[in-house]
Amino acid sequence: MNEIRHRTTQELEAGLDRIRSSPRESGRLEMIVRRPAEGEREILAQGELDLVEGLVGDTWRYRSSSRTADGSAHPDMQINIINVRAIALIAGHRDRWPLAGDQLYVDIDLGTENMPPGTLLAIGSAILVVTEQPHTGCRKFTERFGTDAMKFVNSPLGRQLCLRGINARVLQPGSISAGDMVLKIERP
Repeated sequence: MNEIRHRTTQELEAGLDRIRSSPRESGRLEMIVRRPAEGEREILAQGELDLVEGLVGDTWRYRSSSRTADGSAHPDMQINIINVRAIALIAGHRDRWPLAGDQLYVDIDLGTENMPPGTLLAIGSAILVVTEQPHTGCRKFTERFGTDAMKFVNSPLGRQLCLRGINARVLQPGSISAGDMVLKIERP
């Protein structure tokens, strides 16, 4: 069995230029991951994005949030999107990417300058809107990728570049497929 080695701060910082070179206007949907139950992941070739369900078959709707008054799922955290260059740097092998817990893995610049809240993204026949809710690393992220990775994504630069990803909600339902173009169609 291979031992998992977490990246050091120096290794993570050495990969920043590659992340910064992500496409700004259009990119590609590299992976779709559904979370059918706590701790489970299904990699999908195709998925459906729904106004109520988010990614159909995902448990987002049933997950509690400390950011809502009643503890229900936060509507502005319906879809979690992460940059593939960031997760590749943090997680290493592609088989470990789904451990991040995001649903959409994209090759496009997710930084706050390029994707401020209100930005619309077209993927397949669906349209998403980037929300104001920050996406930050949690205890599980630290367990899976290490303390240095958590500090890296939550640092001021990490937050500016949205290295932990962004939150979005479905604005127009539709079908998505791995390999689809991700197109920034509007900026606020």
